[in-house]
Amino acid sequence: MAEKSMEVDMVNRDPNQINAHVKVAFEDVLAEADAVRSGDCVWRNSKKCFEGGKKICYLILTYLCGLPAALCWGCAFAELAFDQIWCVTPCFKYCEIRMVSVKRFIACYYDTCLGPHCSTLGLFFSKIVVKQG
Repeated sequence: MAEKSMEVDMVNRDPNQINAHVKVAFEDVLAEADAVRSGDCVWRNSKKCFEGGKKICYLILTYLCGLPAALCWGCAFAELAFDQIWCVTPCFKYCEIRMVSVKRFIACYYDTCLGPHCSTLGLFFSKIVVKQG
C-alpha cells in the first residue's frame, strides 16, 4: 500500500470543506436595524473586538487543547479501526459460517414442508381464468 505524504497543507487547511459551516463573520452574528443604531465608533470598534476576540480565543484554545484533542481523536479512530478489523469483521465472518447449517436446515424445511403446499396452491391458482366481459 502506498504511504500518504505526511506533509500538511498550511494554506488550505480544510480542502474537503468539512467545516465550511463554521465560517462566522461579524456580519453573520451582529446586525443593527435601521431604527436602532449605535454610534459609528462603537460599531466600528465592536467589529474589531469581535474579530480580535474570536482570533485570540481560538488561538489560546488550540494551543491548550488542540494537541490533546488531536491525540484523543486519533486514539478514538484507532480504536474504531481496531474494533472493525479485529472484532466486528471476524464476528460477522464467524456468524456467516455458522449460519450455513441454519440456512441448509431452513431450506430443507421449506422444501419438505412448505414446498408441496406452495406447489399445490400454484397449480390451483394457475387454473383460474379471468375473463373481461
